[in-house]
Formats: sequence, structure tokens, C-alpha cells
Amino acid sequence: MGTPDFAAASLKKIIEANIEQKHNVVGVYTQPPRKAGRGKSLKKSAVHILAEKNNIKVFTPKNFRDQKDIDVFASHKADVAIIVAYGLLLPKAILDAPKFGCLNLHGSLLPRWRGAAPIHRAIMAGDKKTGVMVMQMDEGLDTGAVALTKEIPLKPNITTGELHDEMKIIGADLLLQALDDLEHGKLKFIAQKGEGITYAKKISKSEAKINFSLSAKQVLNNIHGLSPFPGAWLEIELNDKLTRVKIISAQLLEKSGKGGKIIDNQFTIACASQSIRPIKLQRQGKGIVELDAFLRGAGELKGKQLS
Repeated sequence: MGTPDFAAASLKKIIEANIEQKHNVVGVYTQPPRKAGRGKSLKKSAVHILAEKNNIKVFTPKNFRDQKDIDVFASHKADVAIIVAYGLLLPKAILDAPKFGCLNLHGSLLPRWRGAAPIHRAIMAGDKKTGVMVMQMDEGLDTGAVALTKEIPLKPNITTGELHDEMKIIGADLLLQALDDLEHGKLKFIAQKGEGITYAKKISKSEAKINFSLSAKQVLNNIHGLSPFPGAWLEIELNDKLTRVKIISAQLLEKSGKGGKIIDNQFTIACASQSIRPIKLQRQGKGIVELDAFLRGAGELKGKQLS
């Protein structure tokens, strides 16, 4: 049960294991196709597409309020359900239907960063490490007992996109280990700690505008935590036109000045303390470019004040 590319990596790993007569997937649940793109045509999820390519039956309930959907789920008589970034709340009837319940792959070191955006939040908070965990799902928000953990040190200036791609592979391997352990009666669960609980709330649009009244370190963490989606942005006048620019990645510099002031023509922007300089940027409606390419069409930048 999953929806985005992050979940598709785990499904792919389980399908590959089935070549060795392991872990037969009796059905795949994913979010219904959504309208996307300029033509607003219906687009299937990454998990949906992968399942169909492998001739696995796909189910796309909008929710599990209809008893019919619950009955269909129970009819699979699955040993276990695997949940990875599915995006739907599961009622107790679903959680209890498989013989061994539901295993969830979560992208943080629980109980830190329970909730919707654990990868973004770990980077935005400047955490030194994160990880993936396989846990038993219960009716709480990421409160279930944990079976397996893999810690991941956070490299300096890593973006959410880069960490996402690293975690989806590590997580898929950890899930496969969990299934193997479950098959052999070796999967053990430990209750989460009662302290250190934090919540990774969904990223809001208002967070994406860069606030240069913060320290350069915090600005940098926010830029990288929001990269590539939704993307941290600023507005600047370029060639007499107010233009929205996303900063995809940046570096910290020791230079200082008034927060939001561009202090040289290399687009160094002062923060409350120290400063940042973009490495990759994206003008609204354009592709991502390196700083040098951006500067060639930007004109005089030094002295401009960003709000």
C-alpha cells in the first residue's frame, strides 16, 4: 500500500524477491489517479504504474469508509500488509485484517518526526542524523512499536531530494529484511520512547518564502529542506521585472550585512548573521541553472534589498 516514487522502490524490491519464490504480492493499493500537467489529464501513481507493469491487481479506494472496500481487503487473506507513503488513514478493520498486521516504513528516527514530512523537517531542523524504521502500524500517528532501524548520517548541505533518493533504497532493503525476519519468526518489536517526540507537519506554502531575518545557517537548512519541492523562493527585480526565483542549493559564507541585502554581484545575500550564496537557481517558468548562468542575464545585483 503506497503511492509515490518513494513507495515504488519498496514494491520493486519485493517484486524482485518474488522471483526467488518469496513474498508474493496479492494486491496493490494506491491513491486514485489525479489530474496533473497542463492538460489536467489523469495521472497514475508511481506505485500504480509499477504494479500494472508486473501484472499485479491494483485497488484505488478514495478511503476505507465503505464496508465493501474493507471486505475486499480482508478477502486477500494476506499474511501482512506493507505501507509506504500511502497517504490514506487506515481504520482498525484494515490494520487488523492481515495475519501479522501492517508494517510501515517511516523516514525518520521515531519518535522524532512523526507525521507527514519527516525528510523535509529533519533537514530544516539541522539534524545531524536521520534514518528509516520498520514499525507495526496502530491507530496513532506513527506511534507503533519499531522492529528495525537504519541510521543515516546527514551530510552537510544535503537536500530533501538527495536524502529522499538515498532513503528509498535503504528503506526498501530494510523492508525486505523485515519480511525475511517475519517469515522466520525473528521479527521483534520494541515500543517507542516516550520522550523526544516531535511532529513533522505538512509543509505549508508560507514556509517556502525565504526569511533573511534568520541566521544564514537556518536559511540554508530551510533552502535545502525545501529542495526540490516545493522550493524555497525569493522575489527580486530582474531587468525591471519582479521575478520569483527558487534557490535549489546554496552555500554559507562569513560575509555580513543587513538581512536580505545583496552584498556583491555574485548574489551573496546577507542574513541576520553571516550570509548565503546560491549554487543552483530556478527562475519562475525556467529550468534549473548554475549560478554563473543565472548571473549572465541578471544585471546589477549588488545593493538590492530583498523583502
